[in-house]
Amino acid sequence: MEERKTTTVRVLVEHLKLTQLTGDDASLNRLVTVPNTNRPGLELSGFFDYAENKRIVIIGKKETAFIKGLPESEQFKPWDFLTSEETPLILITSSNPLPKVLAEIATEKNFPVFRTERASSDVMVDMVTFLDEELAPTTNVHGGLMNVYGRGVLIIGGSGMGKSELALELINRGHSLVADDRVDISRVKDMIIGSAPELLRGMLEIRGIGIIDITKMFGTHAYLEAKEVDFVVELEKWDDSKEYRRVGIEQDAHYDAFGLQIPHLVFPVREGRNMAVLVESAVRDFILKQRGVDTAAEFDARVMNFIQKQNEEHK
Repeated sequence: MEERKTTTVRVLVEHLKLTQLTGDDASLNRLVTVPNTNRPGLELSGFFDYAENKRIVIIGKKETAFIKGLPESEQFKPWDFLTSEETPLILITSSNPLPKVLAEIATEKNFPVFRTERASSDVMVDMVTFLDEELAPTTNVHGGLMNVYGRGVLIIGGSGMGKSELALELINRGHSLVADDRVDISRVKDMIIGSAPELLRGMLEIRGIGIIDITKMFGTHAYLEAKEVDFVVELEKWDDSKEYRRVGIEQDAHYDAFGLQIPHLVFPVREGRNMAVLVESAVRDFILKQRGVDTAAEFDARVMNFIQKQNEEHK
């Protein structure tokens, strides 16, 4: 089930190391629900329509210059509007001064105002990047996530298909584990990022052996905290009555995650198949396709040329 995440002003302030000017410790518990910021030029001039109160308010050099030319009597309504219950915080950048009227209203409301030495553009990039990850919609998938040749491979399938054993074989072949048994996936912009739940990080469960600590057994290179999901491999029991893909010219299937489509291959599992080699080969083929090399399409063209040549010779 998809989880809509929130964070708090406290978490953001600790990340950005901001200096608090107004508000007490309780004010740091205000929620941050959107990863966007607001440069409130229109609001300071008295235009409040279409304002998005849930955004973090940034007061930079331009806003500070405008406020200096605005009579204090005309500042009460804008600052009262900008310190609403929905607004997480106000951040003053470039070490600009705290406006007197804002200080009075924020103190009365116990509203958190902060200051930083950093320029607006600099701190906004850091803030939005951090919040994109913190607030990304998240769900979990039963399966494992591996880093194979620099690509994130999500391995899914029913219980008993050998997902963990496949992960162990890939680790033995020099690849890295991200998550086993359960993968937490989040959408960050146009990427799907996978990681392990905190309790399971760096752990792999193998039937007959038990829990393995990957970093202690194979070294730190064998584990990654998070990875973008580039490719999905689904393991299913071999069915003799089912026709499986052979030459690879059929239309590629996709795995849907938060509205994004990820290349998806189904691998039938039966005795004698080296699944680790198949996964490596599939990832290599995927990398080649990203570079514009489609072996299946080239083979299809070769077959068509052969048929055409045979027809011409027959005529």
